[in-house]
Amino acid sequence: MEQVPIAKPKPMFRLGKDEYLGLHQRYAQILGNMPMQGSFGKSEEIRKRLSSLFKGMMKALFKEKGSSLRIDILAEQPAQDFISAHAEVLDSGFQQVPMSDVMRQRLQRSDYIFSGIKTFHELNEAFPSLLDSNGNRKPFEQFLNDVQKIDQTYNQNYLRAEYNFVQASASMAAKWEKFAEDGDRYNLQYRTANDDKVRPEHAALDRVTLPITDPFWESYYPPNGWNCRCTVVQVRKSKYPETPHDEAMSLGEQATGNDTKGIFHFNAGKEQKTVPDYNPYTIRRCRDCDLAKGKATLAFVPENELCAACRVIRNADVASMFANLPNLSGADYIRQLRAITELNIFNSIEKNIMSAIGKESADYDKLLAGAEKAVRHGYKVYILPNPKGVRSADYIFVRKAVYKMYDLKTISGTGSIGTRLEESIGQTNRVFLNLATTYPTNRMGTEIKQYFEANNEALEVLVAVGKKMVSVDRDFITSRNYYKLFRKMVEQ
Repeated sequence: MEQVPIAKPKPMFRLGKDEYLGLHQRYAQILGNMPMQGSFGKSEEIRKRLSSLFKGMMKALFKEKGSSLRIDILAEQPAQDFISAHAEVLDSGFQQVPMSDVMRQRLQRSDYIFSGIKTFHELNEAFPSLLDSNGNRKPFEQFLNDVQKIDQTYNQNYLRAEYNFVQASASMAAKWEKFAEDGDRYNLQYRTANDDKVRPEHAALDRVTLPITDPFWESYYPPNGWNCRCTVVQVRKSKYPETPHDEAMSLGEQATGNDTKGIFHFNAGKEQKTVPDYNPYTIRRCRDCDLAKGKATLAFVPENELCAACRVIRNADVASMFANLPNLSGADYIRQLRAITELNIFNSIEKNIMSAIGKESADYDKLLAGAEKAVRHGYKVYILPNPKGVRSADYIFVRKAVYKMYDLKTISGTGSIGTRLEESIGQTNRVFLNLATTYPTNRMGTEIKQYFEANNEALEVLVAVGKKMVSVDRDFITSRNYYKLFRKMVEQ
């Protein structure tokens, strides 16, 4: 009987040699012949550091045994060290630019993700060089010599242009943040550098004047190309006439006509990113990807290694932010906590419980028990480290993209709810009560009510009693039937 051949599984999409040749050609076309503006400062020192870390990453790649690149290599230390160093170079371009802590955190995160995706391409392009033309593994020194061009291309030629672009994007993002504070009080006006280096197509946009709410600024807010020096200023509405919207959009399209991929059609301030999700290293569908928007699910099923790499990079980024919390203290710790809760990042973590404290902590078992109860009620939980000398929350709870911090108070034995709640006054405005013992319902309701009356800052007491989770806020305690409703919620 003739055997029917079994269809081989469809391989994941990956860029091969020809595709990388195309990527470099597209990048060269985008960069054009524009002279590189600005500098890295200590450029030679940066090159040496990146080259050293690139070599370490190639050593790790050299140990790979499979026939295709293992995506998880991006989460391992050599790659993470390289990604972080590359992102630091980009971050240094706007170190002195004044902006809010939240904006800075988001721009730095954009740099990290951009650096991570770029690193994926460097690894993917280097991987085939492990073997010679006969399919035999090369000696390490030969392999390292063969991939030097990759290092130079990505981490010298491209990096300089990317540094300049990120610097311009961050400066314009900071300006947008200031503009947004004034709302529609002023109009915005496009300005060029007004010298002989200005591109003619950008010169056509000079003095375009529109309200901050006009969609024009979503697509044509500077920078509008590599090394673009254009800016935007606020102007009084009575001083300059508004440019007709259709005319402005037409001029904008002409100004970015060479950007056939739509890479520069974004507003760094509104999106709070230094580089758009769709850039030379990504695919067009990245524009609409839920993962880039901080959601847990993807708008489409990932069919390629780039999507898998993106997930690894974003998860590693979030994990590193949380892992750094124990190293902070005082105001820096509180500032980082606030930034974390305001970033839409927690849903990119697939675990329900993450912890910045180890099992050796005396509080670990107690905090874990409380976290497990919260998870059963639909929360994702992050256990915070509570550094010495800082009075702050024990948890971040996340549900439906809402981030709240809670202080844990466990009630066991003969412990008093009232006494434990008093300990939280001045520490946090949300308390998570984990009842590990029976407690009279009326007494519980009274002591929670007294806590709100004694603490004007209190927002919520979340009570885990038995298999129930009961939320009590200020509006609830002032309701006419408070005790009846509270008893019904706890006892039914």
